[in-house]
Amino acid sequence: MTRPPPPYGKSVAAVALVATTAEVLACPELDEGMLAPWERRRLTDIRVPARRDDVVAARLLLRLCASRLTGLPPDAVVPAQRCPGCGRDGHGRPHLPDHPELGVSYSHADGLAAAVVGPGPVGIDVEPLTRRPGPLPVLRRLLPGDEVDAACAEPDPGPALLRLWVRREALFKAGFEAGRDDVRLTEWTDHGRAAVVALAGADGVLAPLLSPGPAPPSGR
Repeated sequence: MTRPPPPYGKSVAAVALVATTAEVLACPELDEGMLAPWERRRLTDIRVPARRDDVVAARLLLRLCASRLTGLPPDAVVPAQRCPGCGRDGHGRPHLPDHPELGVSYSHADGLAAAVVGPGPVGIDVEPLTRRPGPLPVLRRLLPGDEVDAACAEPDPGPALLRLWVRREALFKAGFEAGRDDVRLTEWTDHGRAAVVALAGADGVLAPLLSPGPAPPSGR
């Protein structure tokens, strides 16, 4: 069984989880009923069942990360998400009102979900290994030009461009500018789930998805 986490602080690593949507929805520690009323209202706008499942999985995974870090049960974790521009719930940077010292982030894409909770700003992004970002003019506006050029010089630029993209998204979600070299940024491939993942702003510890599970849901 997973031991209760120690008191956390700046010296404690973030807890990150990466899993397939199916793994999250089958996790006995989690249930869609944990979602807040505003989260459930947002789900009614999603017409594609698979995408709805991805969103549910990512939001539940965030609760599990917070549970592993704080020692609270997942159903006692109450995330909030409010846009500072329009004042509406459901978009903008997520946070934990009861734990303002913790940063949180989640991501979902085509049957995959990822989340992280840790001290200070954090960001995480996951994409299918087969995805190819583009077009190039857009990537050149959003990513460091020299890194895009280096990726395009490879025989198959697609995987390198995807790695650049998830790194950029993780930095953005953590509130950092792309191209900064003073932020901890980790990127890895989860071959078992055919996923590319990036984690920004924290030393991440990949925790088991299920309490009795001997293996983490993702590896670097």
